[in-house]
Amino acid sequence: MPAVVRGGRRQSTRPAPRKPAQRRGAGRKAPPGKLSAFGNLDLGPRTAAVSLAVAVVAAAGVFVIAPRGERIAASLNDGFHGQLANLGLRLDQVHVQGASAEAAPAIRAAVALNGGEPITGIDLEAVRERVEAVNWVQEARVVRLLPDTLVVAVTEYDRLAVWQTGGQAYVIDRHGQVIEGARASNYPQLPLVVGPGAEIAAGEVLPLLAQRPALMRRVEALVRVDQRRWDLRLKDGSLIQLPATGEEAALIQLDALDQRERLLDLGFARVDLRTPGAVAVRPEGDRGSEA
Repeated sequence: MPAVVRGGRRQSTRPAPRKPAQRRGAGRKAPPGKLSAFGNLDLGPRTAAVSLAVAVVAAAGVFVIAPRGERIAASLNDGFHGQLANLGLRLDQVHVQGASAEAAPAIRAAVALNGGEPITGIDLEAVRERVEAVNWVQEARVVRLLPDTLVVAVTEYDRLAVWQTGGQAYVIDRHGQVIEGARASNYPQLPLVVGPGAEIAAGEVLPLLAQRPALMRRVEALVRVDQRRWDLRLKDGSLIQLPATGEEAALIQLDALDQRERLLDLGFARVDLRTPGAVAVRPEGDRGSEA
């Protein structure tokens, strides 16, 4: 195509070359408070030292290969935790939560830590296992609170009853296990179960009685007979004989009789519930043989 002449000068109709497009965002300054803020970050000496120690240990971990690497890692960890202890991260306090006055000394002994040791180097899982090995403790949780505190929160086994056998009294949990160190004299509010095998069977009958507070308030002791069944000895000397099986059904019969006759209020010498579907009541004042 011929060139166009204007004003005596010859011009080409070919379009002028386009300038390269500038990348989006290129040359744009980062808004204040964003990435540019890192350039002005002022780290204190203690924070900077901790950060550097963490970075060194993390980098070293990349090159560690067992088994030699495990020894190297252990050495690095010891040095790392020692440096943190020098910066103030050392154990100073152990708080035990949820423990009774009786259980607390045994729990503190099981923690087995010394003041001043690096708090970051404490094996929390090992502490938890030691605490849960204490007979009082059903479950434990261990929390590290920097810079210097360890919290040990425990849930103790429920004290179910006092078990009397062989002239001795023991506190038992709901599984029939004796809680070592618990003094029976400190638990006068717990029901008393008596006789061989009573500690194992108590966990089944006591919840049934707990549903009947009017009856439970009158019970002096639950006596295990021939390791088969229970006699409920009441505080007024009366006796309720439960069957070897079907205890709940027997207690329901007793409930019905009490609602009809006000049996618990009027008193009796003995109520025999050993025969399913039958209730035999011996009136108060007739305290003959209770076999």
